[in-house]
Parts: sequence; structure tokens; C-alpha cells
Amino acid sequence: MKITEHINNAKGKTLFSFELLPPVKGQSITSIYNTIDALMEFNPPFIDVTYHREDYIYKQHANGLLERIAYRKRPGTVAICAAIMNKYKVDAVPHLICGGFTKEETENALIDLHFLGIDNVLVLRGDARKADKDFVPTPGGHAYATDLLQHVKEMNNGKYLHEDIENSERTDFCIGVAGYPEKHFEAPNFQTDFNYLKKKVDMGADFIVTQMFFDNSKYKAFVEQCRAHDINIPIIPGLKPITSARQLITLPKIFHIDIPLELSEAIDACKSPHAVRELGIEWMVQQCKELVAFGAPVLHFYTMGNPGPTKRIVEQVF
Repeated sequence: MKITEHINNAKGKTLFSFELLPPVKGQSITSIYNTIDALMEFNPPFIDVTYHREDYIYKQHANGLLERIAYRKRPGTVAICAAIMNKYKVDAVPHLICGGFTKEETENALIDLHFLGIDNVLVLRGDARKADKDFVPTPGGHAYATDLLQHVKEMNNGKYLHEDIENSERTDFCIGVAGYPEKHFEAPNFQTDFNYLKKKVDMGADFIVTQMFFDNSKYKAFVEQCRAHDINIPIIPGLKPITSARQLITLPKIFHIDIPLELSEAIDACKSPHAVRELGIEWMVQQCKELVAFGAPVLHFYTMGNPGPTKRIVEQVF
């Protein structure tokens, strides 16, 4: 079922969903199942699975020369989505990214998803490789999320890369895109970033999932600006509780978000790691209750492979 259908069927009730990271290469799917098992009592209608581009490792040969080898640290997104749908009978939402894939590889992945009966995709540009200062498109691949979105829309219209394909079947993907209440870190200003979002919606995006935030006023202002500019699709808030004092540094650095002064000062005043975790959970519980009252269609949690804090929060909200 499409995300938009789940939301419409809820008739105004806020739903719960979460995001998973594929296990590191060489590890089993057990960690995925353990995370899902801990949260299934809250009846998530869908579960996101991230996609990760290739990175590089350097192998030193006997002659001292270094060979750069491409590898993918967390493979298996499509297979994990199939396993989730088979085992738990809930919809899986794979991320699609530009980096690390040619257009042909992207199309083949979409065909596989269509064969599996997966109805939703979240379209993203993706991050730069660790070794790259800026995002570098894959040769023969898409450079922007709008290009990837257009590719999915064309397949939904029965148009494939090779024009000589006859009687091609139309896919019917429900397409999600990312939204940034505090703007994407590469955008020169909020308005420019917002204009790109508007373009994606005008191109046919069906729902928006936001970057994490810790100040609900920013989400509310973001939603209000969207509605004022005829962006009327569901806007799903992305959420993650702070669980360690170090995240006051790492979260703004990695995700380019602000931590409210009240929250950062309260964390600085904590006397133990346990106190920080409790405070982070309490803050997120209050955030969630406010978001439900505001009418957020779904509370979407970035679990980062640790379902415990999310479980405690959701127990107090739903």
C-alpha cells in the first residue's frame, strides 16, 4: 500500500514508523529483525530502509603501491525490504540515491522493486563519499534528486531508458522526497532550498520526510510555508532522541541542525550518561506529543540500529 493511502486511511490519526540501516557487510539480518521485533507492538504501517553508496578502501601491495578499491559498506537494501514484507507483512520503503549508481542500475533496481510489489520509494541525492569534499556523481548516473525523481516518474508513465522497449509496463511508485526545516547544508539560504523542494513537489512527489529537528517551531513554520505555497502533500517529521552528550557536537556537525539552547544547557548540566539519555527521551516525548496535537501525519524515527529509546518514547505517546 502507498504511504499516502496509509495516511488517508488513518483519518487524521498520527501513525508511527521508523528507519533502519542495513547491517554492515558480512553481518546477518538478525540485527534488523531484533530492531523490528522491539517496535512491532506499535503497528508501524511502513518501515524505511536506507541505501548507501560505495566508498573506497586502499589495499597495499607487496611493491608498496596502493590500490583504490570501491566497496559498499552496507549492501542489501532491496533484499532487506523483501524480507521485511515477507516476514512482517508491513510495507517497506527503500531509499533510492544518486551516488554510486548508473541510470541503468537505478532502473534495474526499480524493476526489481516493482517485481517485489514494493509500492513506495524515498528519492534522495545521497551523501558524498568520505574521501570526497563534495558530492561527485557517478559517471552515467544522476546528479540531483530531481533527476532521480524524473526517472521514477517516467517509469510510472511506462517510459524506460531504452526507447526500443515495446509494451513496457507502467510502475506505480509512491514517491517521497526529503525536506529540510533548517535548510540543506549545501543550499546558500533557506529560500533557495525551499524552491528546490517546491520543484520536486511540482514534478510529482507524493510525500515529504524531514531531516531530524529538536525545535517543533521549525517544523511548524516549515509546514505553514509549504501550505502557503501550495505544497499540500503529507509532511512527515523525522525524529531522533539525543542519547549522549557527544551528540551535541556530532549531530550538528553531521546533519547540520541546531540544538535548542534549553536542551543543550540541560544536557551540559547532567551528571551522568544515564541522566543524558533520560533527558533526551523526555525531550523527545514532549516533542512527539506536541507534533501529534499539531496534526503530524506520522512520527518517523531514525533508530540508528538502537530501538530502545524509540520504544520508550512511543510507549508514552501512542
